[in-house]
Amino acid sequence: MCGRFTLTVDPSELQDAFSDFTFPDQFSPRFNIAPTQPVLAIPNDAKNKADFFLWGLIPSWAKDPSIANKLINARGETISEKPSFRGGFKYKRCLIIADGFYEWKAQPGVKTKTPYFIHMKDRKPFAFAGLWDEWHSPDGGSVRTCTIITTEPNELMSTLHNRMPVILNQKDYADWLDAAPRTPDSLLHLIKSFPADKMSAYPVSTMVNAPGNDRAELVVPVQ
Repeated sequence: MCGRFTLTVDPSELQDAFSDFTFPDQFSPRFNIAPTQPVLAIPNDAKNKADFFLWGLIPSWAKDPSIANKLINARGETISEKPSFRGGFKYKRCLIIADGFYEWKAQPGVKTKTPYFIHMKDRKPFAFAGLWDEWHSPDGGSVRTCTIITTEPNELMSTLHNRMPVILNQKDYADWLDAAPRTPDSLLHLIKSFPADKMSAYPVSTMVNAPGNDRAELVVPVQ
Protein backbone atom coordinates (compact mmCIF):
# COMPACT_ATOMS: atom_id res chain seq x y z
CA MET A 1 0.00 0.00 0.00
CA CYS A 2 0.97 3.66 0.07
CA GLY A 3 0.15 5.30 3.40
CA ARG A 4 2.46 8.33 3.63
CA PHE A 5 4.31 10.53 1.17
CA THR A 6 6.08 13.87 0.78
CA LEU A 7 5.93 16.99 -1.36
CA THR A 8 8.75 19.27 -0.30
CA VAL A 9 9.76 21.12 -3.48
CA ASP A 10 8.85 24.78 -3.96
CA PRO A 11 6.18 25.78 -6.51
CA SER A 12 8.70 27.01 -9.09
CA GLU A 13 10.57 23.70 -9.10
CA LEU A 14 7.31 21.85 -9.43
CA GLN A 15 6.29 24.07 -12.32
CA ASP A 16 9.56 23.27 -14.10
CA ALA A 17 9.01 19.53 -13.68
CA PHE A 18 5.36 19.66 -14.80
CA SER A 19 5.51 22.40 -17.41
CA ASP A 20 2.21 21.46 -19.07
CA PHE A 21 0.24 22.17 -15.90
CA THR A 22 -0.42 25.11 -13.60
CA PHE A 23 0.00 25.00 -9.82
CA PRO A 24 -1.00 27.12 -6.83
CA ASP A 25 1.40 30.01 -6.32
CA GLN A 26 2.17 29.00 -2.76
CA PHE A 27 2.01 25.91 -0.61
CA SER A 28 3.99 24.65 2.35
CA PRO A 29 6.48 21.77 2.10
CA ARG A 30 5.04 18.54 3.48
CA PHE A 31 7.25 15.80 4.90
CA ASN A 32 4.56 13.44 6.18
CA ILE A 33 1.33 13.60 4.18
CA ALA A 34 -1.19 11.19 5.71
CA PRO A 35 -4.65 9.90 4.73
CA THR A 36 -7.57 12.37 5.11
CA GLN A 37 -5.16 15.30 4.61
CA PRO A 38 -5.03 17.60 1.55
CA VAL A 39 -2.88 16.40 -1.37
CA LEU A 40 -1.99 18.21 -4.57
CA ALA A 41 -3.62 16.55 -7.57
CA ILE A 42 -4.36 17.23 -11.22
CA PRO A 43 -7.79 15.88 -12.28
CA ASN A 44 -8.74 14.93 -15.85
CA ASP A 45 -11.16 17.84 -16.23
CA ALA A 46 -9.35 19.27 -19.28
CA LYS A 47 -8.08 22.28 -17.28
CA ASN A 48 -4.54 20.92 -16.62
CA LYS A 49 -4.62 22.66 -13.25
CA ALA A 50 -3.50 21.28 -9.90
CA ASP A 51 -5.65 21.72 -6.81
CA PHE A 52 -5.95 20.25 -3.34
CA PHE A 53 -8.02 17.12 -2.80
CA LEU A 54 -8.53 15.15 0.41
CA TRP A 55 -6.72 11.81 0.43
CA GLY A 56 -9.24 8.99 0.80
CA LEU A 57 -11.86 8.49 -1.89
CA ILE A 58 -15.51 9.23 -1.18
CA PRO A 59 -17.46 7.97 -4.20
CA SER A 60 -20.21 10.33 -5.30
CA TRP A 61 -22.83 7.69 -4.42
CA ALA A 62 -21.55 7.10 -0.86
CA LYS A 63 -23.97 7.75 2.00
CA ASP A 64 -21.25 7.89 4.69
CA PRO A 65 -18.11 9.95 4.06
CA SER A 66 -16.15 7.83 6.56
CA ILE A 67 -15.70 5.33 3.71
CA ALA A 68 -12.72 7.51 2.75
CA ASN A 69 -10.65 5.89 5.52
CA LYS A 70 -10.93 2.55 3.72
CA LEU A 71 -10.25 3.90 0.23
CA ILE A 72 -6.84 5.57 0.44
CA ASN A 73 -5.49 3.01 -2.06
CA ALA A 74 -7.00 1.15 -5.01
CA ARG A 75 -5.54 -2.18 -6.14
CA GLY A 76 -4.63 -1.92 -9.80
CA GLU A 77 -5.45 -5.57 -10.44
CA THR A 78 -9.14 -5.09 -9.58
CA ILE A 79 -9.62 -1.39 -10.30
CA SER A 80 -11.92 -2.00 -13.26
CA GLU A 81 -14.16 -4.35 -11.25
CA LYS A 82 -14.61 -2.89 -7.75
CA PRO A 83 -17.74 -0.70 -7.42
CA SER A 84 -15.79 1.96 -5.51
CA PHE A 85 -13.25 2.41 -8.31
CA ARG A 86 -14.54 1.22 -11.69
CA GLY A 87 -16.47 4.43 -12.39
CA GLY A 88 -13.47 6.58 -11.52
CA PHE A 89 -11.18 4.44 -13.65
CA LYS A 90 -13.44 5.09 -16.61
CA TYR A 91 -14.27 8.75 -16.00
CA LYS A 92 -12.22 10.41 -13.22
CA ARG A 93 -8.47 9.88 -13.18
CA CYS A 94 -5.83 12.17 -11.72
CA LEU A 95 -2.14 12.70 -11.09
CA ILE A 96 -1.21 12.94 -7.40
CA ILE A 97 2.00 14.93 -7.02
CA ALA A 98 4.85 13.78 -4.74
CA ASP A 99 8.62 13.79 -4.41
CA GLY A 100 8.94 10.76 -2.15
CA PHE A 101 7.00 8.24 -0.10
CA TYR A 102 7.47 5.95 2.89
CA GLU A 103 7.20 2.23 3.41
CA TRP A 104 7.75 0.12 6.51
CA LYS A 105 9.97 -2.96 6.44
CA ALA A 106 9.44 -5.85 8.80
CA GLN A 107 12.61 -7.34 10.34
CA PRO A 108 12.74 -10.93 11.65
CA GLY A 109 12.64 -10.90 15.43
CA VAL A 110 12.05 -7.15 15.62
CA LYS A 111 8.66 -5.94 16.79
CA THR A 112 8.86 -2.41 15.35
CA LYS A 113 8.99 -2.05 11.57
CA THR A 114 11.69 0.16 10.06
CA PRO A 115 10.41 3.10 7.97
CA TYR A 116 12.13 3.74 4.63
CA PHE A 117 12.02 6.83 2.48
CA ILE A 118 11.77 6.13 -1.26
CA HIS A 119 12.52 8.72 -3.92
CA MET A 120 13.74 9.15 -7.48
CA LYS A 121 17.50 8.97 -7.89
CA ASP A 122 17.44 12.38 -9.57
CA ARG A 123 15.35 13.73 -6.64
CA LYS A 124 12.78 15.19 -9.00
CA PRO A 125 9.05 15.20 -8.20
CA PHE A 126 6.79 12.63 -9.83
CA ALA A 127 3.13 11.64 -10.11
CA PHE A 128 1.18 8.73 -8.67
CA ALA A 129 -1.71 7.41 -10.74
CA GLY A 130 -4.89 8.26 -8.90
CA LEU A 131 -8.66 8.41 -9.10
CA TRP A 132 -10.82 11.28 -7.88
CA ASP A 133 -14.46 12.07 -7.23
CA GLU A 134 -16.69 14.83 -5.85
CA TRP A 135 -19.05 14.04 -3.01
CA HIS A 136 -22.05 16.22 -2.09
CA SER A 137 -23.18 16.18 1.51
CA PRO A 138 -26.85 16.38 2.58
CA ASP A 139 -26.33 19.98 3.75
CA GLY A 140 -25.30 21.06 0.25
CA GLY A 141 -21.55 21.10 0.75
CA SER A 142 -19.11 19.26 -1.48
CA VAL A 143 -15.62 17.81 -1.21
CA ARG A 144 -13.21 16.47 -3.80
CA THR A 145 -11.26 13.38 -2.78
CA CYS A 146 -8.77 10.97 -4.33
CA THR A 147 -7.07 7.61 -3.97
CA ILE A 148 -3.65 6.26 -5.00
CA ILE A 149 -3.49 3.18 -7.22
CA THR A 150 -1.10 0.40 -6.17
CA THR A 151 0.46 -2.54 -7.99
CA GLU A 152 3.02 -5.32 -7.64
CA PRO A 153 6.42 -4.11 -6.35
CA ASN A 154 9.55 -3.71 -8.45
CA GLU A 155 12.88 -5.25 -7.40
CA LEU A 156 13.66 -2.43 -4.97
CA MET A 157 10.23 -2.22 -3.37
CA SER A 158 9.91 -6.00 -3.01
CA THR A 159 12.64 -5.84 -0.34
CA LEU A 160 10.41 -3.53 1.69
CA HIS A 161 6.79 -4.47 0.97
CA ASN A 162 4.56 -6.55 -1.29
CA ARG A 163 2.89 -3.50 -2.89
CA MET A 164 3.95 -0.15 -4.32
CA PRO A 165 2.14 2.92 -5.68
CA VAL A 166 1.77 3.23 -9.43
CA ILE A 167 4.15 5.97 -10.61
CA LEU A 168 3.43 7.20 -14.11
CA ASN A 169 6.00 8.03 -16.75
CA GLN A 170 5.81 11.63 -17.92
CA LYS A 171 4.99 10.51 -21.46
CA ASP A 172 1.82 8.87 -20.13
CA TYR A 173 0.37 11.88 -18.30
CA ALA A 174 -1.75 13.03 -21.23
CA ASP A 175 -3.16 9.55 -21.78
CA TRP A 176 -4.05 9.15 -18.11
CA LEU A 177 -5.64 12.59 -17.97
CA ASP A 178 -7.78 12.11 -21.07
CA ALA A 179 -11.10 13.74 -20.23
CA ALA A 180 -13.03 11.25 -22.38
CA PRO A 181 -14.42 8.01 -20.93
CA ARG A 182 -11.91 5.18 -21.32
CA THR A 183 -12.22 1.42 -21.41
CA PRO A 184 -10.10 -0.68 -19.04
CA ASP A 185 -8.23 -2.26 -21.95
CA SER A 186 -7.04 1.17 -23.09
CA LEU A 187 -5.51 2.05 -19.69
CA LEU A 188 -4.50 -1.11 -17.87
CA HIS A 189 -1.08 -1.13 -19.56
CA LEU A 190 -0.23 1.94 -17.46
CA ILE A 191 -0.89 0.10 -14.19
CA LYS A 192 2.58 -1.31 -13.62
CA SER A 193 5.59 -1.00 -11.35
CA PHE A 194 8.03 1.83 -12.00
CA PRO A 195 11.61 0.86 -13.01
CA ALA A 196 13.64 0.08 -9.88
CA ASP A 197 16.87 1.43 -11.37
CA LYS A 198 15.41 4.96 -11.30
CA MET A 199 14.56 4.79 -7.59
CA SER A 200 16.42 4.76 -4.31
CA ALA A 201 15.51 4.04 -0.67
CA TYR A 202 17.05 4.40 2.78
CA PRO A 203 15.91 3.97 6.41
CA VAL A 204 14.62 6.96 8.34
CA SER A 205 13.53 7.76 11.89
CA THR A 206 10.40 6.23 13.42
CA MET A 207 9.28 9.83 14.01
CA VAL A 208 7.44 9.42 10.71
CA ASN A 209 5.12 6.92 12.40
CA ALA A 210 3.21 9.80 14.01
CA PRO A 211 1.12 11.77 11.48
CA GLY A 212 1.53 14.88 13.60
CA ASN A 213 5.27 14.96 12.87
CA ASP A 214 5.84 16.94 9.70
CA ARG A 215 9.36 18.36 9.44
CA ALA A 216 12.53 17.96 7.41
CA GLU A 217 14.19 15.62 9.93
CA LEU A 218 11.84 12.86 8.81
CA VAL A 219 13.72 12.35 5.53
CA VAL A 220 17.21 12.36 7.07
CA PRO A 221 18.90 8.92 6.72
CA VAL A 222 19.52 6.92 9.89
CA GLN A 223 21.70 3.88 10.50
